[in-house]
Amino acid sequence: MTTTTLPVTPGQDTTSDDAIVVTGVRRRYVTRSRLNLLTGRRDPTGYFEAVRGVDLRVGRGELFALLGTNGAGKTSTVELVEGLARPSDGSIRVLGRDPVAERTLVRHRTGVVLQSSGFPPSLTVAEMARLWHGTLSRPSDVATVLHAVGLDGRADVETAKLSGGERRRLDIALAVMGNPEVLVLDEPTTGLDPESRRAIWALVQGLVEAGTAVLLTTHYLEEAEQLADRIAIMHGGVIAREGALADIVADAPARISFDRPSGLALTDLDLGAARITASDQVLIETATLQPTLRAVLDWAGDIPLRRLDARSASLEQVFLAIADTKEQS
Repeated sequence: MTTTTLPVTPGQDTTSDDAIVVTGVRRRYVTRSRLNLLTGRRDPTGYFEAVRGVDLRVGRGELFALLGTNGAGKTSTVELVEGLARPSDGSIRVLGRDPVAERTLVRHRTGVVLQSSGFPPSLTVAEMARLWHGTLSRPSDVATVLHAVGLDGRADVETAKLSGGERRRLDIALAVMGNPEVLVLDEPTTGLDPESRRAIWALVQGLVEAGTAVLLTTHYLEEAEQLADRIAIMHGGVIAREGALADIVADAPARISFDRPSGLALTDLDLGAARITASDQVLIETATLQPTLRAVLDWAGDIPLRRLDARSASLEQVFLAIADTKEQS
């Protein structure tokens, strides 16, 4: 699958550096209700608050990755940005507009890839793309977009006969065809093979470089590490950590692990402030990876350390640490 950069449409509005602004947003769902005998309607008596006061901003020419633990409120937040519902409290502005009240002024300037979507099964890929092309105000050429997502060779195939990965690529093609100023990608590369995933990465990066603001949700932490300018991790309805990747992992320790050698005493291993946990395997957590690793190798000498692994702090490490904490009340 080759990589193609889509042409940039001139004349996009650049009056504000922030394309998406979410301020104090909450979203509540009714969980219990009671019949009102006077009105004949059911009045809510219980709520679940999925989003509990979220603030975030996505600038033009920025890719912002929104990650979340199970039930964190990530999907609920993204749906509000997409204009699929109103927040219970707080405000959302997309390109300076309310995405619900001013939908007609926002929708044609945005592209959205939902977690799942459907196509008329009897239409071919090209027919579906041309149909969508006709609804857009400043579309890219159909053939160019299909080539960019690797579907040019499948243009005459009915959408019902596409594989799951091919259907996902068609989703992405339609989302980017209108040269959006804001692009919301909700789990966009689920079901794609590694080659297709990297080609989509390159396509999205090209849009960002051209000034598109991208809000990405993904379960692939590598995707966030590779693409995102900034990352937020949601947990319990709030943003637990936000910043550039380097900022997010700055306080997390590096790790060194190896099988515990029988001929060496851990009491002889002086690592200062590093934390050592030992059973059949030794785990060392340290803020200074290189000096600590050097000390470990000096301690081991000629004795091999089996399954030796040394790595800097990772996004996965921080994500799992947040997931292990109790949900905020």
